[in-house]
Amino acid sequence: MRIGVCTSPENVARAVDGLSFVEPTVAGLLCPAEKDSVFAGRLAAAKAAAVPVEAVNCLLPGELKTTGPEVDFEAVAAYIEVVCRRARQVGLKMIVFGSGGSRRVSEGFDRGRASDQLVEHLKRWGPIAAEHDVTFVVEPLNKAETNIVNTVDEGAELTRRADHANIRLLADTYHMARDGDPADAIRRAGELIVHAHCAEAVGRVPVGFGGEDHRPYFRALKDIGYDGRVSIEANWKDFPKELPKAVIELRKQIESA
Repeated sequence: MRIGVCTSPENVARAVDGLSFVEPTVAGLLCPAEKDSVFAGRLAAAKAAAVPVEAVNCLLPGELKTTGPEVDFEAVAAYIEVVCRRARQVGLKMIVFGSGGSRRVSEGFDRGRASDQLVEHLKRWGPIAAEHDVTFVVEPLNKAETNIVNTVDEGAELTRRADHANIRLLADTYHMARDGDPADAIRRAGELIVHAHCAEAVGRVPVGFGGEDHRPYFRALKDIGYDGRVSIEANWKDFPKELPKAVIELRKQIESA
């Protein structure tokens, strides 16, 4: 598995042993709400980065709703078109759809209808992603961050309903550990999983910093033949000093799983 970190490319000023890529936010790198001239500067910085930029997360701002009574499917699709076009220019492969605020179901709105809305979005996004050679990955989030698609099983169901090769699934050991989502859920999802995030449940520190054992998750990933990207998405006290240790500690758990 290839180890990366969720951060802006400029935060990794030089190569770090064992670190293969960085994963910034959509707003930070692709800035879809800004003009092409603004993005041009971000693109140049990404191309010159010490570590390759291969994925982005935090797809949608909270105010651009994907569930509820006032969803504007055309506005969301137009936003997605800009994201995919710019992602291709950077050379990105994965776009993470977590966006807990965007997809949070408002009080009183039918949850079944909300799930249908998310599937409809994903069905629209799939062909756009294919055109630009990128993949959207659905990220299940813990219940403190959103109230829909909280488990890997739920994410897998949504992904299967979308039924498109460019719509796939992410497994995040932080969200799984925090809510008690079992490692077997990874095995059930199988080949749908094409991207992973990790951090410890307590304090969201890097794996290995707080003593939590995440090897069951990595073992499950190995069992499904996963050999892709694993991004450290964590809280840091001193990022430049802690990053090399975080890569080493994560590699230990992956290799011993």
